[in-house]
Amino acid sequence: MNHEIKELSDLEDLRLLVELFAVVWGRPSEPPMSSDTLRALAHSGNYLSGAFSEGRLIGGLVGWLGGDPREELHMHSHILGVLPDSEARGLGFDLKQHQRRWCLDRGVKLMEWTTDPLVRRNAYFNLTKLGAEAPRYLVDFYGEMRDGINAGDESDRLLIRWRLDSRKAEAAASGEAVEPDIAVSRGAPILSAGPGGEPVPAASSSRVLLCETPADIVGMRRADPALARRWRVAVRKALGGALDDRYAITGATRGGWYVLEKQ
Repeated sequence: MNHEIKELSDLEDLRLLVELFAVVWGRPSEPPMSSDTLRALAHSGNYLSGAFSEGRLIGGLVGWLGGDPREELHMHSHILGVLPDSEARGLGFDLKQHQRRWCLDRGVKLMEWTTDPLVRRNAYFNLTKLGAEAPRYLVDFYGEMRDGINAGDESDRLLIRWRLDSRKAEAAASGEAVEPDIAVSRGAPILSAGPGGEPVPAASSSRVLLCETPADIVGMRRADPALARRWRVAVRKALGGALDDRYAITGATRGGWYVLEKQ
């Protein structure tokens, strides 16, 4: 499916973007952002974009400038959504690269956002596909969330920090991102999935650590909320604890493993 990405400012386009986010997040009566907020963000010079295919809006991305202007401005990339029935493979990547180019054209070289550490596809996308980093683990960052994706779980997040002019970001933009090879890394697992899908923690002081995530945490929240909560606590202790112990996440695999190295 071919698609065109463009900046959005027209009120009608912004209303379509609100509807898209409501569908993606399962909040038809309470969209995660309103059209008046989006209008204000667009009017004040922030980033709003939409991806269109045959005239239909199929994806969108919103961010705004933040940070201390006396130090370094950064783009806070707040929300990215793609319709679940869309066949546009790579659309999320294309949206992020469009946002990256927008920032670099304006001299903004840092972008930040948050992601659920339990969602393995997002970990791979952010840390490997885009070449970003995850320096901090944030416990229950948003408090209780009531959307169709996060309801019933605590909102732990990883802070994602993307140096837009870094060598990793440049390589990723060129399609040269390299997925970590956990066999070559010889890392010691500190969390893995047991035979029943349960989290199995382990202690290690190895230079390289591995932390696994469940295959489908969103489905697990619906089918087995208690097991999903066990995974939340286990990843918080394993991944968050390793970051506190001066390990750094160096990448994530498509198969659901974080790779960490002692700093």
